Amino acid sequence: MLANLSIQDIVLIDRLGIDFSAGLTVLTGETGAGKSILLDALALALGSRGDAALVRAGAERGIVTASFEPAAGHPARRLVEENGIAGEGELILRRIQSTDGKTRAFVNDQPVSVGLLRALGGMLVEIHGQHDDRALVAIEEHRRLLDAFGGLEPDVEEVRNLWRAYRTLDGDLGRLRSAVAEAEREADYLRAAVEELETLAPEPGEEERLAERRQVLMASEKIAGDLNEAYEVIGGGGSPVPELVSLVRRLDRKSAEAGGLLEAVIAAIGRALDDLEEARLGLEQAIRACDHDPGELERTEERLFALRAAARKHQVPVDDLPALAAEYAARLEDIVSGEERIAALEKEVAVARELYRGAAMRLSEERRVAAEALEAAVGAELPALRLERARFIVSVSAREDAAGPTGIDEVSFLVQTNPGTPAGPIMKVASGGELSRFLLALKVALADRGSAPTLVFDEIDTGVGGAVAEAIGRRLARLAERVQVLSITHAPQVAARARSHLLISKAPVGGGERVATGVAPLAGAERREEIARMLAGATISDEARAAAARLMEGAA
Repeated sequence: MLANLSIQDIVLIDRLGIDFSAGLTVLTGETGAGKSILLDALALALGSRGDAALVRAGAERGIVTASFEPAAGHPARRLVEENGIAGEGELILRRIQSTDGKTRAFVNDQPVSVGLLRALGGMLVEIHGQHDDRALVAIEEHRRLLDAFGGLEPDVEEVRNLWRAYRTLDGDLGRLRSAVAEAEREADYLRAAVEELETLAPEPGEEERLAERRQVLMASEKIAGDLNEAYEVIGGGGSPVPELVSLVRRLDRKSAEAGGLLEAVIAAIGRALDDLEEARLGLEQAIRACDHDPGELERTEERLFALRAAARKHQVPVDDLPALAAEYAARLEDIVSGEERIAALEKEVAVARELYRGAAMRLSEERRVAAEALEAAVGAELPALRLERARFIVSVSAREDAAGPTGIDEVSFLVQTNPGTPAGPIMKVASGGELSRFLLALKVALADRGSAPTLVFDEIDTGVGGAVAEAIGRRLARLAERVQVLSITHAPQVAARARSHLLISKAPVGGGERVATGVAPLAGAERREEIARMLAGATISDEARAAAARLMEGAA
């Protein structure tokens, strides 16, 4: 329920705090006292469109804060938690309106979007007036209210889940049919491509390996001749090694005669022979490493060029050719097995459709039963509201071509204001006063089902009096046994039945230079005096006070 409303610098309001209680609270006051300002402020806190004109003249910004105490498990608590806001304790909705037209929204002191604020506000409060049409025009709202009245929300959820399952399978079937049809249109191309790619048999990373091998082979071919020529000089027929070996032997035989003069020479020539042998072995190893099949380079280049040609043809990188081959093969498989898969999926779709249809038909029948009960419940309220010749009609029209997540029904609220006249949409048939009374009868019939925990009625008793006003007061009091009800009223019969009574008035401030709206709780004699004013007007007589007392006693 709404626990507190704090308003600062909005139109005629300087600073105002109002505490609310459960049950029926009435707000009364003379015309122009500022009752509509309170509603505008509350609506701003609930996410309505901002307006710079709401800011009090001379102020830079206006602030409205509404504090709520929703029940545990209320959808509003889940919504704030889903948006990362702590949902325990009070829910505090705050809106700041600046003179530049911009607004800021907060929930529990955390900044939020106006959209989230509006969604929360709609869950917490409903504002209804004589010309309100939200609950009575939108077809979706009619269906929701009927489902709430009949307690059909679990059945609706079952239908919604079956609809989702059916639509998912139906979508899969449509995509499969499209894939098979597309594959059939290019079947010849796919067969040729698959055959070509299977023959080519590309491997991941093959292009890079072939390119590297090609470079090695080309380099090897260039240096092979130089290596052979060097080997011929060092280890072939033109090698100096045999002569040097023979020379070392001769010098070694004469070394003793030379008195040691040849030892250094012999040692140097020996080292040279060792180096030449090492060079020869190295050349042999290099020649073996460069030894290759003369046709390998040609074969490598042919393979590389074939891969690149296929990649250009199919407009993909070479490394994507294996995946492309698998894709083409799968598409061909769609042609081969597609019809079988389509037939199997068609059976699944048919089963899902029948499950949905069966649940939707059962829901439709339950709605018809609930519609009759709702018609009777609303109809029972109409005579006392001076609508005894009127009928409230709940039309439930089942149309399978209109199937959707909430079933196959179109639900609409119709009224017949007089016997013999055609029934029609309530907004077109009922006058403003009748509309408000139909709305009240509907809300009483629904009680706390399909309703926000706080209902605000803005002068729905306008234009009625006497017994009708008394009937409206009784129904508002009954409704307030289930939900919190705030009623702005000019009817003393309504005011007399309130649990709480707030007086809206204007008074001079700032040395009388301007006026400001204030709110005062009334009880006892003060409340009797206000009800007497509502009965008598500007001049309050003792008879009016006595009548007010009788109204209050009768409502107790």
